[in-house]
Amino acid sequence: MAERIDRVCHFTQLETVFQPLVELDSGDCVAYEALTRFPYHPELTPRDWFAHASALGLGEKLELAAVAAALTHIHDIPARAALAVNVSAAVAITDEFLELVAPFARRLVVELTEHEPVADHDELAERLADLRSLGARIAIDDVGAGFASLQDTFRLGPDVVKIDRSLTAALARSEFMRRIVAAVVEQAEKSGVRVAAEGIESPAELELVREMGIHQGQGFLLGRPTALAAA
Repeated sequence: MAERIDRVCHFTQLETVFQPLVELDSGDCVAYEALTRFPYHPELTPRDWFAHASALGLGEKLELAAVAAALTHIHDIPARAALAVNVSAAVAITDEFLELVAPFARRLVVELTEHEPVADHDELAERLADLRSLGARIAIDDVGAGFASLQDTFRLGPDVVKIDRSLTAALARSEFMRRIVAAVVEQAEKSGVRVAAEGIESPAELELVREMGIHQGQGFLLGRPTALAAA
């Protein structure tokens, strides 16, 4: 598996698809999120690849290769929209990541996942400040499904927080989940942060997230991951 990971990184056997992030009031696409696919090895999901890489100590290498592949498309992104790239906190603090994205920072949204615990919030906040000084915007992904508390999430000073798809799917049937999302929206309003809902797959879910004061959305109803021209 380590050899396969090394091969896809060195021979750029990575494909990037893009999913739009939509402003719910206007319907405008504000960003295209880059998602990595592995077309030469369809028997493994992208989640499998990144999990194996992390277990083998190759997570940073694969993440950087995925970001580099996404950046090759940045000049094809419409000027009105940004390119969103996903990265773990462990990779976001590295000099290699900063050097890779610095020339394109003004066109980027850097999305940090909450699925991995953050070892040092102060160090991460400093590096995010460096990225922001170059013009990048910061989004916290998977909010509500990861390790971080709301306090830790907003302590990082994000521009956008993205509600995890599991919460979006549960809004219609769970008062508890609605309270969680309401708490995120309330804190975001106090902090001047935009809120996006992931995993919107039906008109009913779209109506619910609008009712809760969520500004942006992403999901199959609004646009599936696809080649950039089609997106």
